[in-house]
Amino acid sequence: MSKLNYGGQAVMEGVMMRGSQEMAVAVRRPDGQIELHAEPLNSNIYTGFVSKVPFVRALTSLWDTLVLGIRTLMYSAEVALQEEEQEIEFNGPLAWGTVAISFAIGIGLFFVGPLLLAMLTEPYIESSFVVNIIEGTLRLLLFVLYIWAIGFMPDIRRVFAYHGAEHKTINAYEADAELTPESVARFTTAHYRCGTAFLLSVMVISILVFSLLGSPPLVWRILSRILLIPVIAGIAYEYIKFTNRYRDKAIIRMIAAPNLALQRLTTREPDRDMLEVSIAALKRVLEAEQQPATTEPASA
Repeated sequence: MSKLNYGGQAVMEGVMMRGSQEMAVAVRRPDGQIELHAEPLNSNIYTGFVSKVPFVRALTSLWDTLVLGIRTLMYSAEVALQEEEQEIEFNGPLAWGTVAISFAIGIGLFFVGPLLLAMLTEPYIESSFVVNIIEGTLRLLLFVLYIWAIGFMPDIRRVFAYHGAEHKTINAYEADAELTPESVARFTTAHYRCGTAFLLSVMVISILVFSLLGSPPLVWRILSRILLIPVIAGIAYEYIKFTNRYRDKAIIRMIAAPNLALQRLTTREPDRDMLEVSIAALKRVLEAEQQPATTEPASA
């Protein structure tokens, strides 16, 4: 199984790791112990026909972000804040309701909002192409400012540090290094397949796509911004896979540089305890999928 099948995301006081068949989330409990939860993934989504169709398989990434990601985030919050042992369930109407609300807020803030703001310039700018470029630029700036601003929140800074731990762990695994805190700590917090890189690619590609749509009536403009999200996500997903596959090429590293640079806002250097949590999550997934943790010891 390809090492590029493994990835994850940071959660509250922990990390979720995902393979092609299994997922695991590891969370540091208030008593200092690491709590692990693992479960099989939906094979229809992760290894079925949809996962093999270019552009359409981007739906897997959206599923990760909007459903599995939020479910594990809710689980981690319950574990990190629990005062006594109890059975924890992170599924059901609350999880799905959170997904729906989060999706609606995201669309309104980053897609409809910039559109309405850009339309205020129409009395002064005749070119619909220019107005659409302004809209896309506003969307990109809003996205970057949002990430920068939330990074000042103490709880978010810790999540960003766990994000750094997740990246370091995946980078170490892909490099066949030992999965120990000392070994993993040497690796970078940047990764080509990061969700941040995916979202930035969505924002940039949306500028190109929406700039070609002209200036139809308001209702059609809003609908186009919503209905084309899967199309844009599909393009962005394939772009991320392409840059990751050929990241050893100088031209690809140059093209992907903005994606890696933005990750400086969404990652922080983790401490040893955070690395232990991230490694525990990945090892649990590798164990469930019967994969070795490393093919050879790290040489330095």
